[in-house]
Amino acid sequence: MSDAIWITDIAAGGDGVGRMADGRAIFIPRTAPGDLVEPQAVRLHSSYAKGRLGVLREAAAVRVTPRCGHYDADACGGCQIQHLSAPAQREAKRRILEQALLRIGGVQVEIPTVESGPEWGYRNRITLTLDTTGTLGFHQVGRPDELFDVSHCEIARPVVNDLLATTRKARETIPRGTTRITLREGRQGQPGIVLWGEAPPSRAESDIFRAALEDATPDAPPDLWWHGPNGDSRPISAGEDGVGVVGFEQVQPDFGDRIRTVALDLLRDVDNRLVWDLYAGAGEGTAILATKGARVESVERNPALFSLAQRNAFPGVRRLLGTVEESLSQLSPPERVVVNPPRTGLGAVVTEALGEAGPERIAYVSCDPATLARDIKRLAPLYDLETVRAFDLFPQTAHVESVALLVRR
Repeated sequence: MSDAIWITDIAAGGDGVGRMADGRAIFIPRTAPGDLVEPQAVRLHSSYAKGRLGVLREAAAVRVTPRCGHYDADACGGCQIQHLSAPAQREAKRRILEQALLRIGGVQVEIPTVESGPEWGYRNRITLTLDTTGTLGFHQVGRPDELFDVSHCEIARPVVNDLLATTRKARETIPRGTTRITLREGRQGQPGIVLWGEAPPSRAESDIFRAALEDATPDAPPDLWWHGPNGDSRPISAGEDGVGVVGFEQVQPDFGDRIRTVALDLLRDVDNRLVWDLYAGAGEGTAILATKGARVESVERNPALFSLAQRNAFPGVRRLLGTVEESLSQLSPPERVVVNPPRTGLGAVVTEALGEAGPERIAYVSCDPATLARDIKRLAPLYDLETVRAFDLFPQTAHVESVALLVRR
């Protein structure tokens, strides 16, 4: 296909968007608003098309040279918009959120400039795939079956890149059956490695791998964990309890704390009010609410994170272990609610329960604009969307975090 396409926007997921001669939208990775491109390998669908960047006839002013050598040379799928300048990335994310709220949620709202942290060296963890050939790396963009070997990740923190170098040196000793490896830095700077597999490695395999890691890092050998397909986790060698290694935590914990603070501040006065903290994690938000005088009922499904939260006792706090859907019937009617769901959002059962419970204010922390917009639409008969703020927690990628405030009519 030789017809040139002007790229006008960035879609959710990071692909550039243009229009074909027949009016269909076409999505092309690694393109920028303002590019004039000739696509290749175009696949036509009934109402849209997908293609790859063939010839770049004219380059947009917002294009920059990618900093990471893997981005172009290996078509790394870990980052999607590294070819855009930082201001262009933030504007793309603002528009992704704005368009999702309009098209899916049916609400038009002005979103201020996206707030951002460090652009490089910010991730406290990366997860690599290990195949049967010994390749340890990331998948190519648009090609989930294609894996390339990773030598350095520009968006990972220095400790994580040191772990990557160490693991590559010890590659021959990685226990059999390992399919993925997570490398991460804990909040106190402690390096950690999580081996993913169907079954835990044998003691002999673990000892060999651990010895290889200790030889490479004698001053600070990493904590070593195994993580199974059903969420089971166990330490192989860990100096601490390791909850932070295997439990969920933001890739920029300090920035995640900022986002949480914004959400909780939107609840306004919580003193002596009953607040639901749903998808509560390790209980950081619950602790803040309790210190402000709130009575809190929190729900978390991850046993490790729940146990970590239990270590901090506060008067007026009641914690439930289980899914939000299972726990709703055990909760008392709230006056305020804060939710921080996974990418799948709240779901119909939860939004219906929130509508029936009738809290005055709901602070919604979201990592997916589409599911946020869907949930806002479900709550629209009873709640007005008062505020939306966007955050770039993942520079160089298309992911955008947001906080929305819903107020009862």
